[in-house]
Amino acid sequence: MLDTFCSSSKLLKTFEGHSFSVNSISSSKCNGNQFLCSGSSDRTVRVWDVETTKQIQSFDGHSDFVDCTKFSPYHYHNHRQNVICSSSADKTIRFWDFKDNKQLQVFNDHTLGVCGIEFSPFNGGRYLCSGSSDKTIRLWDVETSKSLHVFNGHRYGVLCVDISPLESYDNSKSNSIGVIGGNGYTICSGSWDTTVCTWDIETAKRLIVFKGHEDCVRCVKYGSNESGIIGGSDTILSGSSDKSVRSWDIRSGQQIQVFKGHTNSVYAVEYSPLVTKDNRGFGLSNVICSGSSDNTIRFWDIQGNKESCVLYGDCNEDGICSLQFFSLDYKNNDNSSNVNLCYGSEKGPIHIWG
Repeated sequence: MLDTFCSSSKLLKTFEGHSFSVNSISSSKCNGNQFLCSGSSDRTVRVWDVETTKQIQSFDGHSDFVDCTKFSPYHYHNHRQNVICSSSADKTIRFWDFKDNKQLQVFNDHTLGVCGIEFSPFNGGRYLCSGSSDKTIRLWDVETSKSLHVFNGHRYGVLCVDISPLESYDNSKSNSIGVIGGNGYTICSGSWDTTVCTWDIETAKRLIVFKGHEDCVRCVKYGSNESGIIGGSDTILSGSSDKSVRSWDIRSGQQIQVFKGHTNSVYAVEYSPLVTKDNRGFGLSNVICSGSSDNTIRFWDIQGNKESCVLYGDCNEDGICSLQFFSLDYKNNDNSSNVNLCYGSEKGPIHIWG
């Protein structure tokens, strides 16, 4: 699949409207329609119809760079509202109803810019995690708009956060509204202090400090059993301004692998749905993906511990700031693997390859 994607993929769609770097992209299917949301250094949050590539909404309520955007599963599943959550260097987290074109909530307890946000995979996305330049991580209750926990321990600002994936044995508890801890969920974070840390959601205590990066950590991502990676639910990926991508073993607290090849900061890492033959010439091997301001998207063979292929961004757009894999629904997509890669550029355009 990887070889086919790298050799035959082509530009399928372009979304134009942002005037500066697209720092975050996220996709969602709502009421039978497929949407993309994006946050940019042009201070706007935008919503796009994936099929038509038309911008259907733009919110300009932030007064500084927008660092992260996510569709809110809580609002959709509980109130049937189409809502985006965004975090900004203006110190706020805001919720936007993009169907009714209005702002719903503002979280403003952070004292400096809010960089990364992530919804909980449990309790229907009721809880939101945020990382800030004020060195803290917060856990919020979206339903009550309250800050529940503050996680302290990083020496410098927190640039990115993620929440451990939903465990199958917790499915019976997934609707236990009001119950946060006790299920073993953790948060991971990356910071200007060059470390990746994990935290217990129930106690707000720091669990592990991963050291190895030589510059700030700009992106982190938990693995999952669904990713197909052996031991996937026990791994974390990270990308850094030291130009490297690294993987970490949660069980041992040790670094597993270092992938070097980028020539500038790594802004995005993902576990790829694409696979390749293993180093023995048969079977399947897992692949991870990274995007960098060197204007490349690189695929790494975990088992072979090597770079598998490189895709280059448009030469006029400087670099890759964000990326996400997803499937397109519309019928004229002839990509047999039905895997598409969406990325945001430093100059503003968003592209989908497949």
